[in-house]
Amino acid sequence: ISCWNALQSLLSSMKQACEILTRDPEGGAARIPFETFSFLYSYLASIDGEISENEIEAFLHEIKEKADEHSGMVLIRHF
Repeated sequence: ISCWNALQSLLSSMKQACEILTRDPEGGAARIPFETFSFLYSYLASIDGEISENEIEAFLHEIKEKADEHSGMVLIRHF
C-alpha cells in the first residue's frame, strides 16, 4: 500500500506541475510537453524510491502514446 500512496502523491505533484508549467489559460487543459513531464516524473519517482524503474518506464510509455495523439503534449487527464 505504501507504493500506491507514493504513486498517488507523485501524480498529485505532477498535476500541480502541469498547472504551474502550462502555457494554457487558467482552467484549460494544463498541457505540458512530454519531455518536460517525463523529466519531472522520472526525477520525482527516483527521489521517492517506492516506484520501480520498470513501473516508471511502463507509465511513461503509456503517457507517451497518449501525448503523441496530442502533438506531444501531456494532458492531466492522461494520468
